[in-house]
Amino acid sequence: MQPKKPRFNPLVIAIVLAAVLMVWSVLGGTGGNANGSSMAYSTVVHYFESNQVTKFSLDLNTGVITMTLKEGAQELPNAAEQTTTQSTGGLLSGLLSSSSSAPTGVKKNDDGTETVSYKLPYARMFVDHVSDYIAQYDAANPDAPMVYDYVPAKETIPWMEILFYLAMLGCTGFLLFSMMRGGAGGGGIMNVGKAKVKDEHENKKTATFADVAGEDEEKEELKEVVEFLKSPDKFNTLGARIPHGVLLVGPPGTGKTLLARACAGEAGVPFYSISGSDFVEMYVGVGASRVRDLFDKAKKTMPCIIFIDEIDAVGRARSKNPAMGGNDERENTLNALLTEMDGFGSNSGVIVLAATNRVDMLDKALLRAGRFDRQIRVDLPDLPERKAIFQVHMKPLKLDKNIDLDLLARQTPGFSGADIANVCNEAALIAARHDKKEVGYQDFLDAVDRIVGGLEKKTKVMTADEKRTIAIHEAGHATVSWFCEFANPLIKVTIVPRGQALGAAWYMPEERPISTKEQMLEGFTQSWHNLAG
Repeated sequence: MQPKKPRFNPLVIAIVLAAVLMVWSVLGGTGGNANGSSMAYSTVVHYFESNQVTKFSLDLNTGVITMTLKEGAQELPNAAEQTTTQSTGGLLSGLLSSSSSAPTGVKKNDDGTETVSYKLPYARMFVDHVSDYIAQYDAANPDAPMVYDYVPAKETIPWMEILFYLAMLGCTGFLLFSMMRGGAGGGGIMNVGKAKVKDEHENKKTATFADVAGEDEEKEELKEVVEFLKSPDKFNTLGARIPHGVLLVGPPGTGKTLLARACAGEAGVPFYSISGSDFVEMYVGVGASRVRDLFDKAKKTMPCIIFIDEIDAVGRARSKNPAMGGNDERENTLNALLTEMDGFGSNSGVIVLAATNRVDMLDKALLRAGRFDRQIRVDLPDLPERKAIFQVHMKPLKLDKNIDLDLLARQTPGFSGADIANVCNEAALIAARHDKKEVGYQDFLDAVDRIVGGLEKKTKVMTADEKRTIAIHEAGHATVSWFCEFANPLIKVTIVPRGQALGAAWYMPEERPISTKEQMLEGFTQSWHNLAG
């Protein structure tokens, strides 16, 4: 079962948290007189310089100063305009402090003075300089010195700062952990040189040779590898050496990967599968590091099988012309693979299976004896093999009793195992589309037409003359085939457009390894008969 991917990217969450904390630090630490009072700090200083402050009380916890002012050179504030409430903290400081706001209003006294409250932005700095103002006032008013009082600061724990720094540390640690771990995929920065290998035994995706229909010769070749993995002493006592590597070559869809998985399932040994493109990375040296890591894992569980699918992605022939340049990273990865397969180290218990459909592109050093000792050609299935493959893929289907399996296998020449599996699935879909209880023979024929010719276009607009021309052309196909003794028999003619063809004539080719002169001439006649149409 594949692990569920996280709904949100942890890196994005960490970045959002960091942005929130930065906004919190900026807005949460702002204070001063910008939130609710029109009185400036310089106005307070002018009141002290002009000896108009007769009494003041300063709370060192909140920075709020309450002053009693008398008439003088500086105009007293207007009581109607200055009544407001001024914030003494930040955005979230009110959650953790009960003295987050202070009144900054103006009160008229009976003796003609006014009492004004103001939040000092720099209370500590004000305390350092207020002694000069007190001395100045006492010298000017020796009979009535200034009365002042300080509310001492309480030794409180700075929870806001502690929470902020803890949150920043946690966010940074989470960000680093996410980068190293690489989210849920395990492909972080610290694991960039690790091979992305999958153990098919752990995923329970192993198979046996009984699951592979046809391909009897290919299975016989691989049975020696299986027997060596089961009982290596039988070969070692005779001085024999099992091939280091087996290369499966063939067209797409012929079952190369299934053969490799069946080989591991029969032997009952660890089976590591990886794609050739997994070695390719934008970072220099990562591909070679993954090759070494792959073989290190395999050596710990010897005997075992390493399967490299689409090896042409990494084993492409190296450039012989230095001026042309080349992919140095891919060539370094190939060099590491060559060294691990047949270098100074000993990998006698590690067998490398690889699959490709472009063997002509592989490097010659990779194909030499000692690395890939054997090349097994996996061709398209012939008539008996196609029949066996149909039987395998028809097992889960609910079939009609009138299915002619021999005729169906004859009508699908050149189909690979994957194509036949697609035919069976398409036939079941067509039967379900027509609300049938069973999959019939006609459903399989329609599935073959759908895969080979394309979608049927019954609504294509054509004139009567165009339809007549197409019908005459297809009738020419049928007429020429009827008079050709050695030509392939005709089984179907249609003028219903399908895909890009306006009509089609379907033949049932006879799969012959050798063609006679008459068969070749009639084949040419059948191919160029459109002049007769």
